[in-house]
Amino acid sequence: MPNPPSAHAVRPWLALALLALAPVALAHTETGAASGFVTGFLHPLSGPDHLIAMVAVGLWGAFLGAPAIWQLPVVFPVVMAFGGVLGILGVPVPFVEPGIALSAVVLGAMVVMTARPALWIAALLVGGFAVFHGFAHGAELPHAVSPLAYSAGFVAATGLLHLAGIGFGMLVRWPAGVVAVRALGGLISLGGCLFLLRLV
Repeated sequence: MPNPPSAHAVRPWLALALLALAPVALAHTETGAASGFVTGFLHPLSGPDHLIAMVAVGLWGAFLGAPAIWQLPVVFPVVMAFGGVLGILGVPVPFVEPGIALSAVVLGAMVVMTARPALWIAALLVGGFAVFHGFAHGAELPHAVSPLAYSAGFVAATGLLHLAGIGFGMLVRWPAGVVAVRALGGLISLGGCLFLLRLV
């Protein structure tokens, strides 16, 4: 029989729980910075289209294994921050909402198909979609909120969503876990299709 999950498999969930406490701690610091961080942190969590795509990045990374399991969740927030700057500056980026919905469709499909492209192709795909997500966050920056704190918040939340995807993706070590992870990828892809239909 397969061994039970090791301490390594539990670490992402522990990190998720600890980092989730960060907004509470920041609420007691300087008001402007704290509200900016918390607002930015909550933004990816309030949009299901953003949320499921970011989880899909972690799931796919877990399927691909090292080094993709950590590199893809680093590529996404770094490029997303660049997209956020474009949004804050008002630089036009076309097809943002369709791009966000399509990211869920494609990334979920990668998980379902257990696609294993070259790492640079996977990173290019993830990074391309990250621009749309970042732009949407930056363009919706509330007035009178620190752009730096807001950006730090949505990047931190993105990292946690990737960790959640990685944590669930660790189940691929067991046959039943592979089925569960692929099924979640299918639900993410289906969700993306529904978001696309909503835009029609």
